[in-house]
Amino acid sequence: MGIKELIARREGENYELHRGYLNPFFVRVLEIIGYDVVYTRGEGAYLYDRDGNRYLDFLSGYGVFNLGRNHPAVKAALMEVLELDRPNLVQMDCPLLAGILAERLVRVAQRSFPGLDAVFFTNSGTEAVEGALKFARAVTGKPRFLHLEHSFHGLTLGSLSVNGDAYFREGFGELLPATAIPMNDLDALERELKRRDVACFIAEPIQGKGVYVPDDDFLPGAQALCRKYEALFILDEVQTGFGRTGRFFCGEHWGLSPDIVTVAKTLSGGYVPVGAIITRREIHRRVFRGLERAVVHSNTFGMNELAMAAGIAALEVIEEEGLVERAAELGARFMEGLKRLQDKHEMVADVRGKGLMLGIEFGPPRSLKLKAGWKSVESVKRGLFAQLIVMGLMREYRLLTQVSAHGVNIVKFLPPLVVREGDIDYALEALDGVLSEAHRFPGGIWGLAKDLVRGALGT
Repeated sequence: MGIKELIARREGENYELHRGYLNPFFVRVLEIIGYDVVYTRGEGAYLYDRDGNRYLDFLSGYGVFNLGRNHPAVKAALMEVLELDRPNLVQMDCPLLAGILAERLVRVAQRSFPGLDAVFFTNSGTEAVEGALKFARAVTGKPRFLHLEHSFHGLTLGSLSVNGDAYFREGFGELLPATAIPMNDLDALERELKRRDVACFIAEPIQGKGVYVPDDDFLPGAQALCRKYEALFILDEVQTGFGRTGRFFCGEHWGLSPDIVTVAKTLSGGYVPVGAIITRREIHRRVFRGLERAVVHSNTFGMNELAMAAGIAALEVIEEEGLVERAAELGARFMEGLKRLQDKHEMVADVRGKGLMLGIEFGPPRSLKLKAGWKSVESVKRGLFAQLIVMGLMREYRLLTQVSAHGVNIVKFLPPLVVREGDIDYALEALDGVLSEAHRFPGGIWGLAKDLVRGALGT
């Protein structure tokens, strides 16, 4: 039976199959928030369900789909590779497409960060972070890592060690030695670096969990401190890279010069997982420091032909379609609209971000009626109000978003960079509509709270 026939036969069984063989608790979460949709097609910034309903995707697979879904240029590149019957994964060779993609990554990276000239390919963002941490230890000979509070760098064990959220770390035992630093606190960072046991400081230039943007002097100051105390400065651009924030790499906003940059997500073109560590040759040579150490760090699938072709095509699309500039332009339009909503709606406490990586944070209302609604939800679990907003956007407007982290009232927007002006305006209208509902109690979106609270209590 072919895949096409198999899908046609079994379509609609998605949630039952996951309930039986994968993660039933996640299935229940999706049911509670009204996200248990059976999608059948994706194109650009849109998803379609089996009834033909269209959804505007401002989640983008957590930032994978900067190019939009099923971009024809990436699809064509993959079809070409398949038709060529390439000698994939020989292992004891140097695959051509890996060399070409590495060359092109270095070329674009050097426009943002002069001095980066060596690449190691991985299968994901978290694997890229794991490798970067290993490289930092190999180069410095030091055991400890520094990261930011609220950070997210992946969920494998090494990456989990530099995760700033206790929710993810709880229950997994002893991790690598790592210390969390408050964002914008250079004094705290220097106190830790002075101990001279730090291999690296790793940071997302804008944090994915919460869309927290550092003060303009923080990351340049952190970089200078790392140089002073001989620790590597690592930028995690897995979500912020490839145009997402209106620059090719987010670190450009502050004129940074990192020792290592980790990338993934968009590099896949939305098709084949791929990540990379981009670093300086001198650091690379300290890891692979001779014939006996030539394969001291490796993986099986990192340079596979399909992933490399997807990466090459993705970089070409970003350049040819001007997606970096598009993200800056449409991000400014989106931010202006969000600021208008902040002025209009009392529960909007803050809007922030860069390019098309934006967040809106909610805070307690002033009016007595709204305070009662807020307290009834937030007393059960902090962050449930933002989940009501997400549910309202989906139910009334078929707009996919997400609460940006656990226990926060922040909704994050990550639209594909191919999104249109009309889509931005529609999202703003949808958000205005849901917030208007939220500002009348009882009624409005507060009617969704019953199921949400029941789910939070596990009943």
